[in-house]
Amino acid sequence: MVGADTAWIIVATALVLFMTLPGLALFYGGLVRARNVLSVFMQCYAIACAMSIAWFAFGYSIAFGEGGSGLWGGLGKMFLLDITPETVSGTLPEILFFAFQMTFAIITPALIVGAYVERVGFGFVLLFSTLWMLLCYAPVVHWIWGGGFLADGGIFGEVGTKDFAGGIVVHETAGLAALIVAIFLGPRRDRNKPPHSPGFVMIGAAMLWVGWFGFNGGSQLAADGGAAMAMTVTHISAAAASLTWALWEKIKYGTPSLVGMVTGTIAGLASITPASGFVGPVEALIIGSVAGILCQEAVTLVRNVFKIDDTLDVFAVHGVGGIFGTIMIAAFGAGSWTAQIGALVIVGAFTAVVTIVLVLVVRAITPMRVDAETETNGLDLSVHGERAYDIIS
Repeated sequence: MVGADTAWIIVATALVLFMTLPGLALFYGGLVRARNVLSVFMQCYAIACAMSIAWFAFGYSIAFGEGGSGLWGGLGKMFLLDITPETVSGTLPEILFFAFQMTFAIITPALIVGAYVERVGFGFVLLFSTLWMLLCYAPVVHWIWGGGFLADGGIFGEVGTKDFAGGIVVHETAGLAALIVAIFLGPRRDRNKPPHSPGFVMIGAAMLWVGWFGFNGGSQLAADGGAAMAMTVTHISAAAASLTWALWEKIKYGTPSLVGMVTGTIAGLASITPASGFVGPVEALIIGSVAGILCQEAVTLVRNVFKIDDTLDVFAVHGVGGIFGTIMIAAFGAGSWTAQIGALVIVGAFTAVVTIVLVLVVRAITPMRVDAETETNGLDLSVHGERAYDIIS
């Protein structure tokens, strides 16, 4: 084991957890109505808890087990059987590698929260998220990062799919799942309320930006120049996308908004994620600059053309951004066009099928959507018995 690598991944693990708690919770919470902010916090927090247990029990073994096949890792490492502080994965203690990957398993289903806020049943959130992580996310992790059939030496030959930190594994899967859940759920009864706290949105986005250094830089799994480059290109892409999103808003609507600018930040971060280990600063500038406009136009397409109420634009920002970044790896000559496009199609089809089946199964077990009165009054008081703000006190 290399001490520097271990120390860095310990920090990176904390940074990635920080992305969900509290970063994503604040980012999403600020975008909803005041009467639903606690429900968003609750969903993100509960998902973090449930995914941690599910990853420990079965998810890690499915993704990184060694007794399976090209399709899954088997159950030989469930409940971390035979993994001790001395067990090594590369240059890291395997228990640390488990913890680092666990934070990815937390944030990926948490991203989907943005598609169904303000109208979803809490039981549905927990059961769907747990099953989706185990049956969709964990197998895809194995395919690409766990030595499965899409990795180097798999169906695409010696040069397999390149996805440094999750453009396919995290953002395509979560984005497509979010779109599908939003279609099944149907639109909110009142879609026209503005974000109740743009300040929360900015603070959450800033936390995500900081945490993304662990997300991308940590994916190098070493304390070296590769990690430093991944962090640098991540920052450049985020900065560029923030500015181009705001500029495009100014051109189209006359005013650049804070919520828009920080949404551009997330678009730039999602887009650079798969490429962050394969490109340099100039390529990152290009990726981020395009992402700020591309993802904004995707928001308009999903909302106004397809009329889908993906409430907080998960597919347009994360899904489109991750897919775009994955393609740009091939465009900049760092990967195979066949492998990059092929993996996007295979994973996209798999994600769609699994998500549709899980929605049908889970909603037969527990209500998917709250009733009209609960939705009107807000989930905070109706579902959780609490208010975020007491204007009397």
